[in-house]
Order: sequence, then C-alpha cells, then structure tokens
Amino acid sequence: MGHNHSHDHGAVSGKRLFFSIILNVLITISQVVGGLISGSLALISDAVHNLSDVLSLIISYGANLLSNKKKQTRYQTFGYKRAEIIAAFINSASLIVIAVFLAIEAVKRLSEPQEIMSEIVIWLALIAIAGNGLSVLLLKKDADHNINMRAAYLHLISDFLTSVAVLIGGILIKLFGIYWLDAILTILISVYLLFMGWNIFLDSLKILMLFAPKDINLEDIQKEILIIDEIENIHHVHVWHLNDKDIHFEAHIEFKADIKLSEFDKICNQVEQILAEKFNIRHSNLQPEFERDDHKDFIIQD
Repeated sequence: MGHNHSHDHGAVSGKRLFFSIILNVLITISQVVGGLISGSLALISDAVHNLSDVLSLIISYGANLLSNKKKQTRYQTFGYKRAEIIAAFINSASLIVIAVFLAIEAVKRLSEPQEIMSEIVIWLALIAIAGNGLSVLLLKKDADHNINMRAAYLHLISDFLTSVAVLIGGILIKLFGIYWLDAILTILISVYLLFMGWNIFLDSLKILMLFAPKDINLEDIQKEILIIDEIENIHHVHVWHLNDKDIHFEAHIEFKADIKLSEFDKICNQVEQILAEKFNIRHSNLQPEFERDDHKDFIIQD
C-alpha cells in the first residue's frame, strides 16, 4: 500500500477572529436596542444579521482551535480537520435561514409601514459600518486560503454592505419621510444574504458528502497513470476533499507482471509525483494487484 501526505498550509489568526467577535457583539447589542427604540425593521434585520455574524465567528473560532490540534488518535485518525467545513456549512445555512425570515417580515411590514426615528438608524448604521469594516480588514488575509474563514469573512462583508444600505435608507427616510423604504431595504438585504450564503453552503455540503473536487478531471488522472508501462489498469478510484485544502486519492492498480515489492515502491513514487505535480493531490493510497479476480471498473458501483 502506497501512501503520501504533506501538510503545509497558512496559519489562521485566532486573535484577529476573537477581536472580530468582540466588535460584533457590541454592534449587535447597540443595533437591537436602537432598532426597538427607532422602530426600524431594517436596523433590526441588520442586528439579526450581526447576531448571525457573532454566532458564525464563534463557531469559526472554535473550529479554528480544533483544526489546529495536530494530534491524531486511534479514534480520531484525521484529528479535527473537518471542524472548519462543518462550521462553514452551519454558518452558510444560518445565513440562508435568516434571509428567508427577514424577507417574510419585510413583506408583512410593506402593508403597514411604521414611523421610524431616522437619527438613531443613521448613527447606529455608521457605528456598524466602522466595526464591520475593521473586522473585514482583520480577516481578509485568512479568507484567501480557508473556507471556514471565508464563510465568516463573507458574513462580515455582507453585514458591512447591509449597514451601508441601512445608512442610505435612514438618510432618505429623514429627508423625505418614505417609511416603506425600510421594508424594501430589508428585502434587498435578504436577497443579498441568500446570494452570499448559497455558494459556500453548496461547496461545504459537497465536501461533507465526499464529492470529487470540481476542478479535477478523473479521466485525466486515469490517462496520466496509464502512461506508466508497468500498469495494466487503474480501478476502484475515489477522490475527495478532507477539508478545503487536502485532497485524498485512493485506487487499485493492476500490474502487467508479478513485480517485486521494491519495484512497486518505485512505481508508486511515480504515481504520487504525477498526482502531486499535475493535480495537487498530496495524499494517496494505492493498492497493487496482479491477476486479481475483482471488478475492473474505473468507478465501482457499490
């Protein structure tokens, strides 16, 4: 059995994430109180979104701590490497649920517009813009190479933009007294939340379901490996993401001759080099076979 693995990933800063949590807790509390006092559904929706940010950041922070535990055990042979994928799935799913809830409430509000204290809305929107803008800057670097942090980062970007929308709405309401605009803004925010959450929801779900990475063509892998003269056939292939960085590959390799173990080891190194250099797969398990009576299909249907 051949096996190859490598671990070389950028570190995620837990301190920046923790500071973002504190900022968003303060923003959420101020917006909830301000929304109740002012009567603004858009401000409350932004507060609820900020609350989802807080929860998502806490989940991401916990997942980050777990994923940094490098020790594997006989009961946890992969350690906590899937913690961040689960966090991304929960965060994106919560974003979708919140978006639907806010849209329903906004439609109800459209039929009965309420007077709104626009000054409170404007000031709290400015505070939220400043706080979320700082959080976005703190997490931007980590979001480039980590799906969990990308989910948290998108939460913060979407809240930053919704706060901008709430600010504009508050100014327009103050100038022109168009209170129904509050509900319209809430609906627009909801649509935006759905758009932001859906892709991460699908990506994290596919990883959890062990789907093959979308950027890897299995037929290309088959062609590259079959170029090696000693190999007759490759079958029973599985390719999956362990997390958003690590791709795993396993396959049965049938040889044309009854080769020695030392020869297999050399060929195994060739296969691993092909997988690493051409497909960025650095975790592989290869099972050698010679005239074994089993299914030879490239993908076995269980």
